[in-house]
Amino acid sequence: MSNRTSAPAPTVLGVPAPQEDVDAIVAFVAAVQDAQHKALPEAFLGGFREDAIWTTAHGKRLTGLPEIGAFTRKVLPPQADSPVKATYTVDLILFIRPDVAAVKIRQRPVDLDGVFLDEIFRGQEDPSELIAAHPEAVPGTPTYVLAKDDGVWRVAAAQNTPVIDVESLTAV
Repeated sequence: MSNRTSAPAPTVLGVPAPQEDVDAIVAFVAAVQDAQHKALPEAFLGGFREDAIWTTAHGKRLTGLPEIGAFTRKVLPPQADSPVKATYTVDLILFIRPDVAAVKIRQRPVDLDGVFLDEIFRGQEDPSELIAAHPEAVPGTPTYVLAKDDGVWRVAAAQNTPVIDVESLTAV
């Protein structure tokens, strides 16, 4: 994916946390992206706690690793040959406690050449027709609540939401 540039450092808020935890969280999100791109369910699932809850971008609530796993093993492998992938950039990390962090992620769809598909919305006064015509171009705004157990950051709860707010969408 050729036109991607290195992401700016995330904003870090909350209780003091060492840079190694910030780096570990950024690496965690990069591993999620890699597992998604390569359609590797087990690599993706390795990032979840056993008791995690997850709400998909389509509003499906999944509770516990067995349920998240069954869903992921069904929907992720068919994505291996998809012409659209998503980039994941950590925008903000709020350390709630030293071992709990809320992570805001910018998720942008790209084609196989690395072209950001959501650019079609930039500057549009009313992108609703474009949203309907190009649902694959709609970015996401996931929030992960990560917990550090035995030195490893894992998803305790996550919510993925498509960006359809006009101001946010058109600002890309």
